[in-house]
Amino acid sequence: MAVMGYAVVIEQAENNYSAYVPDLPGCVTTGSTLEEVERNIEEAIASHLDGLREDGLPIRVPPKIVAYLEPTR
Repeated sequence: MAVMGYAVVIEQAENNYSAYVPDLPGCVTTGSTLEEVERNIEEAIASHLDGLREDGLPIRVPPKIVAYLEPTR
């Protein structure tokens, strides 16, 4: 089985962090610290994929490229 990785967006809020996976709609979590939200999103991804498999739904293949772009102006 090929190893897949998903892009994760982590945002800092006023009192915690939130994370979501753009390629897995509904796969979201929060955490008090950066380390906690990273652990939580790993668990959320695993649970989300398990749920898709159990329901017989397709699993979206993640994009091969993730880029960070700096504004030019």
